[in-house]
Amino acid sequence: MSVLRGLLDRAVLIVGVFGGGMVPSYLAQYRQRVGGALGQALKDLAPFQQIADRFHEGSLAKLIQHHLASTDPTFRAEGAAIQAMADSVASLRTALAALDADVFHQLFYLLTQGDAPMAQAAWGAFQPGFGLTVDSLAMAAVFGLSIWGVFLALWWLVAAVWTRQLRRRPPLPRSNSRSGRHGST
Repeated sequence: MSVLRGLLDRAVLIVGVFGGGMVPSYLAQYRQRVGGALGQALKDLAPFQQIADRFHEGSLAKLIQHHLASTDPTFRAEGAAIQAMADSVASLRTALAALDADVFHQLFYLLTQGDAPMAQAAWGAFQPGFGLTVDSLAMAAVFGLSIWGVFLALWWLVAAVWTRQLRRRPPLPRSNSRSGRHGST
């Protein structure tokens, strides 16, 4: 049983290290998606910013208020759409700023505040890669050791429960091995 545990032990550690080493690659691809979405949102908002520059002293907020204050429902709806684009730009800028950090802070941001649909899209197009930067190697080590530690804790817990169950079980009655043989006299 110790040979099996030893093999599983090392396999879990190796898989954990390789898995952890690929986290920075995923984070880079997620960050690229956020940057691409920000670029597209800025491009979509640019014509409205030009209108704001010409008629509202460069204030997009004033342009939006002008639209929202209109009696024309189409114009008000357009104001809401411009506001949604401006909010998206602000949100994406915040996300990109948060992702401009070390991999541990990037991972924390992604897990706590990341955009789930964007993370799923990044996962769908994910191309695994193992970087050799200090951050990548540190993430690989921390992730691998964490997974390995969880495996060892679970192994020891199961072994303790198993041992306890075996101690509680009454001993099996011993059978006389000679009486069961054929041809003995």
